[in-house]
Amino acid sequence: MLVTGLSGAGKSSILRMLEDLGFETVDNPPLSVLEEVVREGGSVPIAAGVDARTRGFETADVMALLGRLRRVPGIAPQLIYATADEAVLLRRFSETRRRHPLAPGGSLGARVADGIAREAALLAPLQEVADAVIDTSDLPLPELRRQIEQRFRDSGIGGMAVAVLSFAFPKGLPREADLVFDLRFLRNPHYDPVLRPLTGRDGKVAAFIQEDSAFSPFWQRMTALLDPLLPRYAAEGKKYLTVAMGCTGGKHRSVLLAEMLAAHLARSGWRVDLTHRELARLENVHREQAGAGSPMPQRAGDGPAALISPAGREAPSSCTQ
Repeated sequence: MLVTGLSGAGKSSILRMLEDLGFETVDNPPLSVLEEVVREGGSVPIAAGVDARTRGFETADVMALLGRLRRVPGIAPQLIYATADEAVLLRRFSETRRRHPLAPGGSLGARVADGIAREAALLAPLQEVADAVIDTSDLPLPELRRQIEQRFRDSGIGGMAVAVLSFAFPKGLPREADLVFDLRFLRNPHYDPVLRPLTGRDGKVAAFIQEDSAFSPFWQRMTALLDPLLPRYAAEGKKYLTVAMGCTGGKHRSVLLAEMLAAHLARSGWRVDLTHRELARLENVHREQAGAGSPMPQRAGDGPAALISPAGREAPSSCTQ
C-alpha cells in the first residue's frame, strides 16, 4: 500500500491504522530504498507513506515505481490518496502550529495556503490514478479507522470493494464518487411534519418513499444496471468503487436507497462499505454540542493524539465506512 496525498489530510493516521492491521509501515523512504524493500519483502504486507517531503520526490517517479512493481509476480501495489478541503487543512495547520512542507518560513496563513495549492498541483497526477481517494474533511478518526479496516483488513483477498454513500446535493458532490444517482425525483418526506425529523432508516419514511409509483421501476432498473456493470469494473482491475446516492437533504431518500443498495450488493457477494455523509455530519455536530466544555473529538490529520476506537453500528450483512 502506497499512501500519499495532501499534508494534513491524515496520511500518518492511515499509516498507523494499516500498521494495526498487520502491515509493516515506513514513512517517507527514498523511492529507491522503498522499491528494494518491497522486492525483498516476505509475506508481511508493506504500507509506505510517500509525499512532497520525500527526498527527490517526483510524481512521475512514483508512477514509474508503481508500474515496475505491477510487473513483478506476487506484488500488487495499491495507491491510497488522502485529501481534504483547503479550509479544513488551513484550520489543522493553524491548530497544530506546524509549517507546511511546501511553504517553509513566513507567517501562518497565506503562505500555508500557497503551500497547499502547490502541493495539490504537484500531486494531482497521483490523485487521478489512485486506487482509493479518501476525503477526511468531515471524517472523525473513528470513522476513518472504520473505513480503513473495512477496505484493507482483507487486502490479500481478490476482488473489488464497493462503497455506497448517501449525500445531499447542496453540500457538494462527493469527490470520491465513481457513479452518482440523483434521487430528487422521488416524493420528499421533508414536507410531511411527522416524517421530517426521521431518517431513511425509519420504516415510516421507507414506506412513504416506496409508495411513490416511480420507486419500484427505478429500483429495478438501477440494480439491473449495476449487477452486470460491477463485475466489468472488477475485471478491469478496479479495487474500489464508490456509488453515491444523492437527494436534497441527504437524510431521507438517499439514506433509504443507500441502505437498500448496500444490502443488495452484500447479498450478491460484494464487500460493501456503507456511509451516510450528512447523517454523520449531523451526529458530529450533536456530539460536539453535547460535549461543550469537554475536549473536542479528534479528526483525521489533527496530530499524534491516541486513536479512538470506532463505535459499533448496524449495517447490512457483511456491510459496514
